[in-house]
Amino acid sequence: MTRILAVLAAVLMASSGWLGLQLYERDEEDRRDQDILAAARQSALNFTSLDYRQYERDSKTVLNGATGEFKKQFSAQTAELTKIVAENKSVSEGQIIDAGIARADDRTARVLVVADGKVTNVAAPEGTSRNYRLQLDLVFEGGQWLTSNVEFVG
Repeated sequence: MTRILAVLAAVLMASSGWLGLQLYERDEEDRRDQDILAAARQSALNFTSLDYRQYERDSKTVLNGATGEFKKQFSAQTAELTKIVAENKSVSEGQIIDAGIARADDRTARVLVVADGKVTNVAAPEGTSRNYRLQLDLVFEGGQWLTSNVEFVG
């Protein structure tokens, strides 16, 4: 009888340990996913909210959350974009509607973001509405999630 109780106690302890590990891993995954979504939302907001009066600051904000090919492309276009935005007196005010993770692991993620925006410029002083459907690829670098690619989808 004592042996049976000892075996049952060992099985219960092992099961408890396994369940505890599963809960811990699930909590870590949920925390990672929340960090990914927060980074993607902020990156999309930065990308869709630009003001010609402070474009240098706004573009630096986009670049601070970027890496890889996206950072190279955006950086290479910044001088030309600065000129175009200033000439047209463009102001874009983005608003993130929703975001969802398409796939994620500990180093990479793909997030789909739905955003709306209002763009005013010389040609449209009253503003025009824009709808954005973005696919952002992120990578985990230096302890933070950075955007490595942005594509307009749908």
